[in-house]
Amino acid sequence: MARSGSILGNAVLRKEDPGLLTGVNQYVDDMKVQGMVHVAFVRSTVAHARLGDIDTTEAAAMPGVVGVYTADDLGLTDNVGFAGAPEHKRPPLARGKVRFVGDIIAAVVAEDRYQATDAAEAVIVDYEPLHAVVGLEESLAGKTLLFEEKGTNVAFNTKFGEDTDALEGADVVAKARILSQRVAGIPMEPNTCLAVPDGDELVFYVSSQGAHMVHGALAPDLGIEPEKLRVIAPWVGGGFGPKLAFYVEYTIASAIARTLGRPVKWAETRSENMLSMVHGRGFIMDAELGVKRDGTIVGLRARVLADGGGYPMIGTVLPMLTQLMAPAVYNVPKVDFEATTLLTNTTPTGAYRGAGRPEATQMIERIMDVAADLIDMDPAELRRKNFLKADQFPLTTLTGANYDSGEYEKALDAVLEASGYAALRAEQKARRQRGERRQLGIGVSSYVEVTAPLGLFNEYGAVEVNEDGTATMWVGTSAHGQGHDTAFSMIVSDMLGIPMDKVNFVQADTGQVPRGAGTAGSRSLQTAGSAVHVASENVLDKASKLAAHLLEANVEDIVTGDGGLQVAGVPAKALSWGDLARAAKDPSRAPAEIGAEGLRFENDFDGGDSTYPFGSHVAVVEVDVETGEVELIRHVAVDDCGRIMNPMLVNGQQHGGIAQGAAQALFEEVRYDEDGNPQTGNLMDYLMPAASELPSFEVSNTQTDSPRNPLGAKGIGESGTIGSTPAVHNAVVDAVSHLGVSHIDMPCTPEKVWAAVMEAGRP
Repeated sequence: MARSGSILGNAVLRKEDPGLLTGVNQYVDDMKVQGMVHVAFVRSTVAHARLGDIDTTEAAAMPGVVGVYTADDLGLTDNVGFAGAPEHKRPPLARGKVRFVGDIIAAVVAEDRYQATDAAEAVIVDYEPLHAVVGLEESLAGKTLLFEEKGTNVAFNTKFGEDTDALEGADVVAKARILSQRVAGIPMEPNTCLAVPDGDELVFYVSSQGAHMVHGALAPDLGIEPEKLRVIAPWVGGGFGPKLAFYVEYTIASAIARTLGRPVKWAETRSENMLSMVHGRGFIMDAELGVKRDGTIVGLRARVLADGGGYPMIGTVLPMLTQLMAPAVYNVPKVDFEATTLLTNTTPTGAYRGAGRPEATQMIERIMDVAADLIDMDPAELRRKNFLKADQFPLTTLTGANYDSGEYEKALDAVLEASGYAALRAEQKARRQRGERRQLGIGVSSYVEVTAPLGLFNEYGAVEVNEDGTATMWVGTSAHGQGHDTAFSMIVSDMLGIPMDKVNFVQADTGQVPRGAGTAGSRSLQTAGSAVHVASENVLDKASKLAAHLLEANVEDIVTGDGGLQVAGVPAKALSWGDLARAAKDPSRAPAEIGAEGLRFENDFDGGDSTYPFGSHVAVVEVDVETGEVELIRHVAVDDCGRIMNPMLVNGQQHGGIAQGAAQALFEEVRYDEDGNPQTGNLMDYLMPAASELPSFEVSNTQTDSPRNPLGAKGIGESGTIGSTPAVHNAVVDAVSHLGVSHIDMPCTPEKVWAAVMEAGRP
């Protein structure tokens, strides 16, 4: 793919960074529009209650207030739950009942956000409290229902191999209850939107990972013709999955804007973000792994409960990805898997960096360590013994994952060497023999994940050379920090020879990009990047034919030169890109085959299926056995994302992903009390680590090309998170396993570690 002298595969500085560092890039909340008003929401302070009177009199009379709206005022239709059950409809403004702390009861609009916030606090709501369901087992019992008409709190169920005795023939059965606790996305920029009406049309600015997704949901919610709605996601300050969701706040703000005929902005506070932006994870996984004495896996049995929160959103169906990826990197002959998603009186759940795949890895990588301990085998060697082999690819797993390529043992060998694994084990043994207070823990994990999942392997891309000699590319994906402009510009520049700073980038605007699936599932380079590659290739082909015609040469003799195309070996016979673009639009100069669109090509790239990146991680922790304090002192990752376009971008994704994964293992957890009241509603109570609490990660890569796209690329955005969490988790347990500790629930806080050590030491 890359030619001699190609920039592809090299570290190239990000085009995006100057604007980010100088603050000139405009986010939604930076926008000011004439006549703009602000909306603040009255949110339920009770997790589960029937609604009585809503007194808005005082709020409506407060300074600057333009309007106060409840469910009866805007005529909005209910949102159907993601799982599609009609009984699970959510009124954008609560009607009759609230189902979690943060459910929206009323919207207050004022001239500025402070007036709106003050007035929202003056709305008086009469609640008839109901019993709140917080625990998953309690929800499953169904004594209290969130939707009485449904008759159950079950929102989704998936099964595989339920008639299989997956553990038959095992010499040893490893068992563990593995909690993948609920976590908050905490993007640097909370949710924000700005609805600008213009007659019967609407322009909607939103901090989202998918402008077209928002368009597809918002237009029918408002009853507006799709062509009269334009959705734009400008600079977006982080996403990690929660900004893939469609929020009812978007519908409410837009409906008010159309009612008032004035622009309406909503900008979430951090505390509001912790209540209303979807949370991630929230799984209880009871896993059993049957193995022979020599370490051969016999089968896997898992029963999973997942938390859907108060209303079904995308988190409801993510257990199907956990099921898909349950066998992971291993030859697992039998799988018996069942997952049930339950509704609870908590914030709804959605995608969060990995979205269903980390849970699969957490489950099997934790149970692999339990099995290794039971048969007294080194955990790295147990993994190696059961790996799928490189010559087996491509293959379809027992649960239906269509793996494209993989060299799992190569990645494991690389991380063991990079970490000095043998020396670490020797150091651990010595510390144990000396009975030191600070014990060493070594955690290993090997993973495979699916990128561009759930059919998201198609994407729009277009490239055009402009008459000023620049190029413009349009893509259906949406960047929120990953470096798409840089990566895609590298592809255009490499193909056409146009400098990267002369390549314009258009994305996340339904008025300029006709279609697109946005950014999710680590899909952007392999889909939109491939679409840009194909488009650039076709533009070059058209331009080469045009140049050959104008220069009276053979097409085979046309090559890229300095700022355009030339005849090979004859620099004087050349045309600039500007000349070519102008000629392409001139019927008297361009052959008919160039087409009326000139030097432009658009396509919907279809990869045919997902790709499956993989890797292995080693985490090293020190645990103070007297206090339970845990310090992550090293984390070594070898991730394989296929062919690498820009190692700097890849390494950045690795570092960020590892930080999020380690944070789940050691720090982060969304907690509720028994009445459904949030206990972690801001960053004073929700423990998110600072950079100073993490080591400098040691990252590298193996490269196993994917055959499913011309770039050979696989995803990397979520790999670090998927590989790191079980490695760190396993390391903490490993540090105190010689004291009799076999498992500790995440997050592995000092309190939990200390309690586990004390419990293990009791007679």
